[in-house]
Amino acid sequence: MGVRSSTWVTALLVLLGLTVVGSVVPAPVVALGPGPTFDTLGEVNGTPVVSAEGLPTYPTEGHLNMTTVGVTDGITTLGALGLWASGNHRLAPRSSLYPPGESSEQVTAQNQQEFDGSIANAEAAALTHLGLPTRVTVGTLTEGSPSAGVLEPGDEIRAVSGMPIPSVQVLLDTLAPAPPGEPLTMAIVRDGTPREITVTPAAHPADPARAFLGITPATSPTQGQELEITLGDVGGPSAGLMFSLALVDKLTPGPLTGGRFVAGTGTVDAEGGVGPISGIRFKMLKAQEVGAQVFLVPAANCAEAAADAPDGLVLARVGTLDEAVAALETLDAGGTPPACS
Repeated sequence: MGVRSSTWVTALLVLLGLTVVGSVVPAPVVALGPGPTFDTLGEVNGTPVVSAEGLPTYPTEGHLNMTTVGVTDGITTLGALGLWASGNHRLAPRSSLYPPGESSEQVTAQNQQEFDGSIANAEAAALTHLGLPTRVTVGTLTEGSPSAGVLEPGDEIRAVSGMPIPSVQVLLDTLAPAPPGEPLTMAIVRDGTPREITVTPAAHPADPARAFLGITPATSPTQGQELEITLGDVGGPSAGLMFSLALVDKLTPGPLTGGRFVAGTGTVDAEGGVGPISGIRFKMLKAQEVGAQVFLVPAANCAEAAADAPDGLVLARVGTLDEAVAALETLDAGGTPPACS
C-alpha cells in the first residue's frame, strides 16, 4: 500500500471513529426549539384547560393558544449539530437549564411551582379585570413548612393578628414585618366554617431575619364559585397571559377572538401586568405552523419579536391584560392594535 493510500485509510478510520463517538456520546448541551402549543379555550385529554363553576359562562370561538419552548436533552454531538443546522433550534449549555448540584426532579419541581404561581396570578388578574368580588385563600403549601398541617389549600384568610385581609398584597404587607418564632393568629374560613388558628413562622431559608410561613396565597372568587386551570406536563410561568384571556373570554358574552386563531405568550402578575419571556422566536414559529393569525407579544419582547417575525403573522404589543383584551377587541372591530416595531 502506498503512502497516499495509507494516509487516506487512516483519515477514513479517524473520521469513522469520530462519527461513532459523535453518534453515541451525549453532548453537554440541550437544544431549544418550538414546543407544544395548547388552546386554552379547548380541552386536553378530555378536560377543559380553563373552567369556572358557580359563575355564568358564555360560548367561545376561535383559539387562544399558549406556546412553549421545547427542550431536547440527552442528545449526541451529531444530533446537536443536526438540530442546530436545521435553523429552528438553538443550542445552550445543559447547565443553564439543569444547574450543577440540582437533579432533573428538582428542576421539574421548580418549574411546576412557577407554573402553579402563574395559575394563581392568571386567576387573580382575570378577576380584577372583570371586577368580580374576591377573597384571599391558601393556594399551595410548602411541605414541611410551619403552615403544613395547620392550614389547608382553599382556606380563606380573613384576618392576621386582627388585621383584615382584603387582598393578597395586604396579606404580604402584613406578614413582611412579622419576626420568626413569634406566633401569628389567623382568622380563616374552612369549608364554610369560621375558625381561628395559630401559626408560628420559621426563619426564611434565604434570609433568616424574615418570617417564613410556607404558603402561596391566591386570589379566589367568592364562596361557591371556583376557577380551575388544568394543563399537565407544562412548567414555568409564561402561559399566564393566555390563561387570563381564556378566563375573561369564558366569563364575558361574545367571543373575544372574533373567531380568529390567536396565539401568544407572557407572564402575568396578580394586577394584570404582562412580563417578558424567553424563546419568543420558537414560540412564533410554532404559532405560524399551527395556523395562528395573530400573536400577542409582551411589550418587553417586542423588539426581538419584530426582528424575527414569521411572514404573515400579525404581532400585537401588550403590556397588561387590559391591553391584551383591548387589542383583541380592536381586531374584532376591524382596527389595528398596537404593533411591535
